[in-house]
Amino acid sequence: MKTRTKYSPSLLFFTILLAFSQSCKEVEKETAKDMALNKEKAEELPKKELSSEFKKYWYAGEAEITSYKLEQARYGEIRDGEAVLIYVTEPFLKKKQVKADGQNPDNIPVLKLNGTKNYLTGIYPYSIMTSSFYPVRDNDHALKVSFSAQEWCGQVYAQLNNRENFDVMSHSYFETEADQNFELEKATLENELWNKIRIAPESLPTGNLKIIPSLEHIRLSHRELKPYEATASLSDKNGITSYKISYPELERTLTINFTSTFPYRIESWSDTFISGFGKNAKQMTSTATKIKTLKTPYWQRNGNKHISLRDSLGL
Repeated sequence: MKTRTKYSPSLLFFTILLAFSQSCKEVEKETAKDMALNKEKAEELPKKELSSEFKKYWYAGEAEITSYKLEQARYGEIRDGEAVLIYVTEPFLKKKQVKADGQNPDNIPVLKLNGTKNYLTGIYPYSIMTSSFYPVRDNDHALKVSFSAQEWCGQVYAQLNNRENFDVMSHSYFETEADQNFELEKATLENELWNKIRIAPESLPTGNLKIIPSLEHIRLSHRELKPYEATASLSDKNGITSYKISYPELERTLTINFTSTFPYRIESWSDTFISGFGKNAKQMTSTATKIKTLKTPYWQRNGNKHISLRDSLGL
């Protein structure tokens, strides 16, 4: 004989309420997911069409290497040195945040910039390198930016990865900076603008906006990595376009000068900021002036017989 379980009215009401509550949570969860997806789709920009001259120049199996005479302000004095900008296209895997080893439908074509600086501060040398990976379709922020500096006091390293937000990892030998991992809301990156100049200078952001300064400036000036209020402008004179960014809070102005026609080569730049610390701090200007540009597959020029190519670059 089957027995029936009897439910009191209060127990039945509680059961229905619990089921309804769980259902609401699922709907809420799905709604949040849909909102995230819609937000992601809304932020997607149209892919820039690549011109035939762009493809011919940047997909010829070569990198573009340009050397510069560097006058770098450091500790309140100007230091003579060298800077090199190496631009090259390559496939990038956004999920792994690395260069792709082979053909893959998930590959994103990027224009990579490796920028180096070398100069002496008295008895000891500084060696600096920044890498930025920017989609050639000009439809997203830089996918990754990394920076490192080595000198006899120690080394610092920082990396920004473009994921849901900007994921930042930073290591320093200074106690107040030490090891950090944090997120930043997305904003224009100063580092990506050097790539954007070479792809679509007409779409460089201008006016009043927020920009995350270069990883180099932030680390060497020991400032907080975050978006800062900035003013950006473009001007042209005698075939040279100047892109000027001013950061009032940082008391800093960066000007990048490049040819007004394709391939928009960077001819020089100047960076005015407070150099030195304490009573020795004063506003100074670092400058870099082009020496020579060379197009070559440098990764294949690694024999002793190729050392003479450095003479071609004035290095």
